Amino acid sequence: MSTEPLEQAIATTRAVLTTVSKEQLGDATPCAQWKVSDLINHIVGGQYFFEAGAKGEPPAAGETDFSAGDFVAAFDEGAQRSVAAFRADGVMDKMLTLPFGQMPGSAFVGLAATDTFTHGWDLAKATGQNTNLAPELAGQLLIGAKHAISPAFRSPEGNPFGQEQPAPAGANNADQLAAFLGRKV
Repeated sequence: MSTEPLEQAIATTRAVLTTVSKEQLGDATPCAQWKVSDLINHIVGGQYFFEAGAKGEPPAAGETDFSAGDFVAAFDEGAQRSVAAFRADGVMDKMLTLPFGQMPGSAFVGLAATDTFTHGWDLAKATGQNTNLAPELAGQLLIGAKHAISPAFRSPEGNPFGQEQPAPAGANNADQLAAFLGRKV
C-alpha cells in the first residue's frame, strides 16, 4: 500500500478547506453534533492523530482550536507530517497500536485516507460546495469501505459509523461513499 490515496484525499480536502470563510464556522454540518469549526478541528487534528499513530505514539493530549487561526496552514503542516510518518521504512508492514486497537499500517493509511476524504465531503456539503469530489479516488475508497466496514461498526449514534443511508439514483461516487458511511445525501 502506498500513501497515494491519502495524498489525494489530502489534496481534495485542502481544496475544500481553502474556500471556507470565517462566517461559515458556526454553520451546521452533516455530522449532527458538529458545526463547521468542529469539523475543521477534526480534519486538521486528524492529520496529527494519523502521524502519531503511524509513529506508534499516543495522540497529543488536549484539543486545539485550529479554526480560530490559519487552519489551512495547520492542515498543510499536519498533512505533511502524516504522509511522512506513513512513508517511514516499515510502517505499512507493522502492526500499529492505536487508541481503538491494533491494525496494520497498510490498513491505517487506508482509514486515514477515507477519514480525510469523507470529512472533506462533509465540509463541502456544509459550506455549499460541490460534493462530486475526486470521482476515481471516491470510487476506490467506497470499495475499500464496503470491504472493511461491517454492521458491527455501525450505531445509531454514528460511533464509529452511522447506519448506511440510501444514495439517490445516479449519485456520484463521493455521495455514495458518504451515504455508505451514514450521511444523508
